[in-house]
Amino acid sequence: MIDLHVHSCRSDGTFTPTELVDYAIEKGLSAFALTDHDTTDGIAEAVSYAEKLCSEGRRNVPRIIKGIELSTDLNGKDVHIVGLMIDCDSPEFREYLKEFVDERKNRNIKMCKRLSEHGIPVTYEDLEGSVQDAVITRAHFAAWMLEHGFVSTKHEAFEKYIGNGAPCYVPREKVTPEKAVELILKADGVPILAHPILYKLPDEELDALVKRLKEKGLMGIEAVYSTYSLDDERKIRRLAKKYHLLLSGGSDFHGANKEKIDLGTGLGHIYVDDSLLKDIELARKNILFTDLDGTLFLNDSTVSENMREKLKAMTDKGHRLVIASGRPLPSIKERMDLLNLNFKNMYIVSNNGALIVDNVTGEKIFEKKLSMNVIDEVQKICVKKNVHVHSYTEKEIIALKNDAEMEFYHSRIHMPLITVTDIARYLRDGAYKVQIISLDNRPLLEEIKGEILCKLPDEVECVFSNDRYLEVLPKDVTKGSAIKVVADLFSMPMSHTYAAGDEENDISMIKAAATGVAMANASEKVKIAADIVIEKTNDEDGLSEILDRFFSE
Repeated sequence: MIDLHVHSCRSDGTFTPTELVDYAIEKGLSAFALTDHDTTDGIAEAVSYAEKLCSEGRRNVPRIIKGIELSTDLNGKDVHIVGLMIDCDSPEFREYLKEFVDERKNRNIKMCKRLSEHGIPVTYEDLEGSVQDAVITRAHFAAWMLEHGFVSTKHEAFEKYIGNGAPCYVPREKVTPEKAVELILKADGVPILAHPILYKLPDEELDALVKRLKEKGLMGIEAVYSTYSLDDERKIRRLAKKYHLLLSGGSDFHGANKEKIDLGTGLGHIYVDDSLLKDIELARKNILFTDLDGTLFLNDSTVSENMREKLKAMTDKGHRLVIASGRPLPSIKERMDLLNLNFKNMYIVSNNGALIVDNVTGEKIFEKKLSMNVIDEVQKICVKKNVHVHSYTEKEIIALKNDAEMEFYHSRIHMPLITVTDIARYLRDGAYKVQIISLDNRPLLEEIKGEILCKLPDEVECVFSNDRYLEVLPKDVTKGSAIKVVADLFSMPMSHTYAAGDEENDISMIKAAATGVAMANASEKVKIAADIVIEKTNDEDGLSEILDRFFSE
């Protein structure tokens, strides 16, 4: 059992970070996330104490997940974003927290002034004296008023004086939920929408919020929470499935400040399974998108035993491998099977992004086709220019004739060939791409590319996979767009994406990935687009450098 939403006295909880570790051991937690409001100041203490216990041979010491809960504003409503596994030392993140604490202090001083005007003479220095090493929140105001006899309960303090809309309440200048997601991602953390049911948004507004935050990089949503009903949990799980979000959960433990909420179990009925944390950890692994020919493959279209072992090792560690090729799916699968390159956590982007499948199950993750009418227009242009053109069914090549270009292509792509008098009419349900080939006339292909784009600007993309091959794809389909589809599906941060290639059709994914890699044998255009240019070629296992640097842990 774990708890991914816990507070200490460094914000508005009552347990010290050290006491939380001891209590987590007592409760039998294998891990908990310390997610204090707008501060990470308690994390070092918790981690240090847990490490001390481990060094002394103490058993069942929980793992401490470094976290934070950021307060944001959505049209005057509080919305909280939890960050898990954050880099507390991220410079931009630290600067934001400093600004946030300064702003909070100014707000608290204003609230002290208003309380004094309403007969409660409290100063900011009074509050600082009553609270050590903590971010002062309204909970501390309520505790001070109760201790000094100005209210009979903390609830009364909020209702009469400092709750939203009460006479002494001063709103804070908060960041937007989108900004909080961005900040957590920059700290290499996992942004989670905290307790969305508490915001009491209509279903359509909550859906719109989740959709908007997902587009900004939201990775998860709190589906298990102390006050949720079963219907609440089901609703959030449906949202998570709809938007491919990770599930998170926690008690929102505050100690005596939320007396009925216990660590790990909330109101006594929640259970956050360890599997949720494993899924979150998997989402933070790296993902490699690699081209085949000229990148992963040696010049003879094989791979070395050393490369095979490295690919297996990276996927065994939980990193994901995505084969991203212009080849049709059957051709890719043929090579993968022949070379024994089928690993877990492996996916295939075929047809330059038009079809994405799970390599293990064969499930289609994404597909987009050219329409019959578009294929017809491309075919007419190619016939007029007397240049080779073909397309595909799910399993076959469909060409007008078996010419020299077809024989050259067919020598590498071993799919059944069907010759027809009209490719478009044969492919009434469309196709993932159209291939145009000229073995010795790149300028002619350039000319055809220009004519196709002029004729079909809103329907197609055109890309060269090498000097001989011009590929026509559905609009907005590229290897780069495939990266975004896959990262979205697995709720993976773009910061953990890597893409390697050598030809022009690889440029879009090299630019889309956080780290773009060009082989030594890559074209100059590819090298200019890349963040890293490997010193070795594909025929020297150059990709091993990237596997060793970023996929060995």
